[in-house]
Amino acid sequence: MLNINFKAIAKIIGVLLCIEAIFMLFPLFTSIYYHEKDTLPFLFSFIITLITGAILLITSRKNNDRTGKREGFMAVALSWISISLMGALPFIFNGDTHTFTDAFFESMSGFSTTGMSILEDIDGSCHGILLWRSLSQWLGGMGIILFSLAIMPILNYGSGLYLFSAEMTGVTHEKLGPRISQTAKKLWGLYLFFTILLFILLVIGPMDTFDAICTAMTTYSAGGFSTKQASIAYWNSAYIDYVITFFMFLSGINFALIYRSVFRNPKHLFQNEELKYYVIFIILGTIIITTYLLFSYSDSADYEWSFRTALFTVVSGLTTTGYSIVDFCDWGSFFFFFICLYMLCGACAGSTSGGAKMIRTIILMKNTSAEFFRQIHPNTIRPIRVNNNTVSHEIVSKALAFFVFYILITLASCVALSLLGLNIEESIGLAISSISNCGVGVGGENPDAIFTTLPKIGKWIVLFNMLVGRLEIFTIIILFSPYFWKK
Repeated sequence: MLNINFKAIAKIIGVLLCIEAIFMLFPLFTSIYYHEKDTLPFLFSFIITLITGAILLITSRKNNDRTGKREGFMAVALSWISISLMGALPFIFNGDTHTFTDAFFESMSGFSTTGMSILEDIDGSCHGILLWRSLSQWLGGMGIILFSLAIMPILNYGSGLYLFSAEMTGVTHEKLGPRISQTAKKLWGLYLFFTILLFILLVIGPMDTFDAICTAMTTYSAGGFSTKQASIAYWNSAYIDYVITFFMFLSGINFALIYRSVFRNPKHLFQNEELKYYVIFIILGTIIITTYLLFSYSDSADYEWSFRTALFTVVSGLTTTGYSIVDFCDWGSFFFFFICLYMLCGACAGSTSGGAKMIRTIILMKNTSAEFFRQIHPNTIRPIRVNNNTVSHEIVSKALAFFVFYILITLASCVALSLLGLNIEESIGLAISSISNCGVGVGGENPDAIFTTLPKIGKWIVLFNMLVGRLEIFTIIILFSPYFWKK
């Protein structure tokens, strides 16, 4: 039998659950401050999560900490499932959801930064619950495992690199220091700084303090949960729209690239090919949708509103944040599939966005172009280059394999959801929205209601897509491979 160090995995999960329990104190104190009914639910959730984490730590004390890639993959996959399970407790105890499936759905949607909500009355939800939803997305955006690596150096010995690689997004993973813990601290420091900056800018506008705290966390994490049923449209403010659009755009940029540009050389920002494609996608999408809106509402054309709506929708879709100020499904099938395509692509690798990531899209396009060239000139070698560097065959193969699994899972989800009674537009939109971690409601007269009316089996399909999408396919799929379990 394959020798896997399960005690090391239990230790990692135990640490993460204890960290999660500490973060549960914030909504607990919030519920006490507002004198709301979710005080006891959060107290019970805190106790259960802390005890579970402590038990795992105690039972794994006598351990040699020897870990490899297998332990890294298993630890990340099981950690995200465990964190989401414990994160569902407040929803269960508070009665916000009717079933365990609904509670787990809401929790996984938060930690995976998908942003699909099963709650029927967000406006009437307790402040503690709203804060917990926002915190779950903020922790999941940068990665709670990366957070633990930043504050718990003990995890860096042996397993740190494997945990970092299994949770981070993209085809390669750049370190900002000799130790993983140093990289984690720098990334989380940058993440915290921009979250606080966004909070300050939102408070200056028409948002109150509580809404600004929650919105800052769910915006920069590219999560999309809102404290209002109407999402960002609730505030009906051009200032809020532009501020959130800018920070959604920032959330889609590689954090390591931002760090190197700010603290080392600003030229990195302007020389990065992935960022250039990211900006080009946004400009093209904005021009196309703005033109459509101006022609569609030619009798009462508002140029500023058309531009702002188009820019917000494009950036929200491409970064997979999932905020909305209009229902783009009303624009017709072409724009429905157009936004879905943007969700699939995603923003830059190493950011908080979901989707396939822009770097993989670039590699796919350049590899396709190279194949066409080789058909005409079979004896010519034409390497694929990104940022003036030749992309290795291994990275190209990984990117292509990722797209194959990405499309297969999306198609399989579409078929399965169609068999459950959803129409083709709803099935495609829901499959893409969940695996890309975008989370926008799609199809029907009330798009957001589709999550609550979805059959239980459909919810578990979407749940699986959320997890697979957040951990970028391989971390989960590899566990089902026979090669994983062979010596």
